[in-house]
Amino acid sequence: MTNYLPGDLSRRSFLAAMGAFGAASMAVPRMALSQDGTVLTVRSYSDLQVLDPAYRLSLPEDDIIRSIFAPLVIPQPGDVWGWKPVAVDSIEQLDDTTVAFTLKDNIGFTDGYGQMTADDVKFSIERMADPANESPYAGDWAALKEVEVKDRLSGLIHLKNKFVPLWTTTLPTPAACILSRKAMEEMGDKITTEPVAQSGQYLLADWQPKQKTILRRNPDWAHEPGGYEEIHIIPIEDPATAERGFEAGDLDYTWTSVSSLPRLKENPPAGAVVLEKPSLAYVWLGLNQDNPALQDIRIRRAIQHAIDRQTVVDAAYFGAAGVANGIIAPGLPGSRDAVTYDYDPDKARALLAEAGAEGLTVTLDILNQSERLTAAQVIQANLADVGINCEIKQNDSGTFWTLGSKDGDYFMDLQLVLSRFSMQPDPSWASVWFTPEQVGVWNWERFDNAEYKALHDQGLVEDAFAARDEIYKKMQALMDESGCYVFLTHEVVGAIHRDTVQPGLKPNGESLYSEFKPA
Repeated sequence: MTNYLPGDLSRRSFLAAMGAFGAASMAVPRMALSQDGTVLTVRSYSDLQVLDPAYRLSLPEDDIIRSIFAPLVIPQPGDVWGWKPVAVDSIEQLDDTTVAFTLKDNIGFTDGYGQMTADDVKFSIERMADPANESPYAGDWAALKEVEVKDRLSGLIHLKNKFVPLWTTTLPTPAACILSRKAMEEMGDKITTEPVAQSGQYLLADWQPKQKTILRRNPDWAHEPGGYEEIHIIPIEDPATAERGFEAGDLDYTWTSVSSLPRLKENPPAGAVVLEKPSLAYVWLGLNQDNPALQDIRIRRAIQHAIDRQTVVDAAYFGAAGVANGIIAPGLPGSRDAVTYDYDPDKARALLAEAGAEGLTVTLDILNQSERLTAAQVIQANLADVGINCEIKQNDSGTFWTLGSKDGDYFMDLQLVLSRFSMQPDPSWASVWFTPEQVGVWNWERFDNAEYKALHDQGLVEDAFAARDEIYKKMQALMDESGCYVFLTHEVVGAIHRDTVQPGLKPNGESLYSEFKPA
């Protein structure tokens, strides 16, 4: 497991360690600190790839997108889930299927694209919802009928039916970021790393691939300003490396590895604040059922029974995280107390023998992080114990997040994959990624179950807690039954920041760049 260096680690040693870990070929300038309250330096676990709200790839891109494209609302920072307005002067749900909004009167787009209007809201929301555009996030607007423009600044969002997650997993996410219709129609394609017609509290000032992203305050933003003149975002994939960067004085804020939390809480660096937040995320081992080596369900069930989940989680997180029994975190409808399979290596060996698969060799793809590698090594040993040879393949973030895409050339070669998905505070945002529409998008296991899809749709309109609880438990039982999933943990979220920084965080510890302020 990770070896930690002393707290008085020098900057030169940190940069050397960065090279050793292959985190980024960069040198963090000493000026990029918040000592004078003007520049905030934060760590991101992946570099940006797509800044289009409809096609984003990872949570760190959400942070940037919400900062540079004004959303209708954003999550409210603090310990209670809620939302706060950004682009809207007012927004109100009139009935189960109607939301009225009025935009603020002076939000402008850069690059000469004029003022944000209700027509831009209509364009942005309907663009994401349109099946022809194949947005992975179309499900956020699954209930959308249309957006009606009333006048220049106001309109109505009409839904086809009641949509329970609207105020938790749709409106406060990049699904409600507003783009310029004129700019997008002129461009005729999705936004990648060169945004046009920005409109948020911050603007993308510079992007140095695998080194640094710089956000700068938007001088034309006429409302509550961002807390810093600039935010420097450094992509560091391994959290242990980021912790050393913080201890060396080169970061003001970073997520930590879960396994480091006990050490950091007991002995925090000078001038630092250590945070521990409950996580909504989920980590699991996925099996691609369409790969020839895994098409026999007996082989997939054997792998389920071969994995000692408790040992995997204890080894990877040093006992700081509990074992998960599904994709839905405690406290939400559908959270489970157990899975329908258990750790039983004898049963695994019997299933492999029945399938004629003794001596099977498989590959396990992971993101290049110390916790993932430790978990993968325990899984590798578990599989070896039942006679399965497992090769671990480590990937950088740019590669990993495209492995199971139908647009790539690897998705059918993918066999086992250790994944972690971030969450919003509604169970539908956990379940949506495993619907048939997501096969080859985010559903890398290629799990295709009509009953699961019908239950997911039912959960979107059912608002009674007990009924939703039953729906989502049934869905996770179907996932168990498929043999495609071994659920591992929800983790916890650890973070560390300078005591000169007041971080803007959701209740689950995820960051909101626009809400960071000097303390």
